[in-house]
Amino acid sequence: MSQQSDYLVVGSGIAGLLSALKLAELGSVTIVTKKEAAESNTNYAQGGIAAVTAATDSFESHVRDTLVSGAGLCDEKIVRLTVSEAPERIRELQDIGVSFSKKGAAIDLGLEGGHSHRRILHCGDLTGREIERAVLASCRGHKNIRFFENHIAVNLIQDGQGRCRGAYVMDRKTSRIQAFTASAVVLASGGAGKVYLYTTNPDIATGDGMAMAFRAGAALSNMEFVQFHPTCLHHPKARSFLLSEALRGEGGRLILSDGTAFMKKYSAQGELAPRDIVARAIDAEMKRTGDDCVYLDMTHKPREYLSSRFPHIYERLSSLGIDMAKEPIPVVPAAHYFCGGVRVDEWAQTGIPGLFALGETSCTGLHGANRLASNSLLEGCVFAHRVFLKLKERGRKPELSAYEPPAWNPGRAEPMDEAVMISHNWDEIRRLMWNYVGIVRTDKRLERALGRLRLLKQEIDRYYWDFILTPDLIELRNLAEIAAAVVVSAMRRKESRGLHCTLDYPNTSAVARDTVLMREDALKALEAAPAATGQAS
Repeated sequence: MSQQSDYLVVGSGIAGLLSALKLAELGSVTIVTKKEAAESNTNYAQGGIAAVTAATDSFESHVRDTLVSGAGLCDEKIVRLTVSEAPERIRELQDIGVSFSKKGAAIDLGLEGGHSHRRILHCGDLTGREIERAVLASCRGHKNIRFFENHIAVNLIQDGQGRCRGAYVMDRKTSRIQAFTASAVVLASGGAGKVYLYTTNPDIATGDGMAMAFRAGAALSNMEFVQFHPTCLHHPKARSFLLSEALRGEGGRLILSDGTAFMKKYSAQGELAPRDIVARAIDAEMKRTGDDCVYLDMTHKPREYLSSRFPHIYERLSSLGIDMAKEPIPVVPAAHYFCGGVRVDEWAQTGIPGLFALGETSCTGLHGANRLASNSLLEGCVFAHRVFLKLKERGRKPELSAYEPPAWNPGRAEPMDEAVMISHNWDEIRRLMWNYVGIVRTDKRLERALGRLRLLKQEIDRYYWDFILTPDLIELRNLAEIAAAVVVSAMRRKESRGLHCTLDYPNTSAVARDTVLMREDALKALEAAPAATGQAS
């Protein structure tokens, strides 16, 4: 028998938890999350959440900043509805128990790159953790919400008409795979940063929701736009530690090893330029000098200020022997955020009936070719509410939840005999994506990556059918799916725009178009790719 509920939510970040909390007003909700519920990209978000709350700010200004950052590819309708709904969503978070930092009696608003006003609400430098804490506590206390932690979704379940009716889910502790059915499925499983060798993302970010929807027939859009955060700590003991954009918002300077500042060469906005410009500038300086990193200098600020405004960052750096009050911090860019994802409408509906996608899993049109800092938590809040409104309008459909799919059939699969294949292919995918599909691209690099991915996917697919599934194999399969989608999408964009910079097409086209990819298109491109030999160096 399947696990049945009115609504199934896959993922436990801000988008998943908020949508679950709201949908619990309409019926029973099951939350499936592949580690502990608090383990999500939301939990690692340091900077904050953008919203117009100051009298000196305006919706028009936030809209304009978002559109400029998005390099002409944002959906203006989506931008406007997101920005205009932001204050109400902030009030909801406060009602749930989120405590934003204050300066006296007023909310302390931060400034980040690309923003023309101070509009970043934050909780010190652990905003995501505070939001996750408050929303998770509300969900755990709700009688209509059940959690299945340490469970990983494998594939979506569809009926004969193509409607999504749930998902097959593996219990990571027992390896048992069971059907979870619902009248509507919400994918909020985050992004796919682990497709790259260096990333600020936690280990869970393997593109599971994107890959499952893609295999089921949903479109992926703008997958070539992968945001590299400019400032990830360069340290052998903390390769994924993010240094918040808010540091540069408070006057942090990017310098070379000899102390030379360089950002004004690349943008009049200097360190407060949008992330794509800052990341490319750092990449260019590292290539020019041959240095392994650049440095973020905060030594102009008093120790007392740094330790109170950025307590988590200050303590983490101190534990590694770096005194940010006295010395510059070594930094490099790292894969951070997918601006593309499962293509959805203004209600977060995918092209598959009964299937919704939220947060980094989705592509709403808000971010365009480059996400404006701190718009991601906001997007999760806004579209979680819009899913709730759409399903409230539809009404409760218990007859859809009662669908009984076939039990999971492993066929003639046998226990895996060589698990080393997984770790080897995982490493190779991440390395080739970093080397060939990184901050600056060329046709030759993309063709090389696609040819190698063709062979890797063939091998991974054979393992999927021949051997009993493990969590690692499920994630590897999803990573390969997303890697191929990124490469094919990048090959289709014959221009440089936002986060997609290619030396073969340095100019930006006069007409801005989304890249929309169906799985059959990706498979055809893979089949046509010449098989590459050797490994990514």
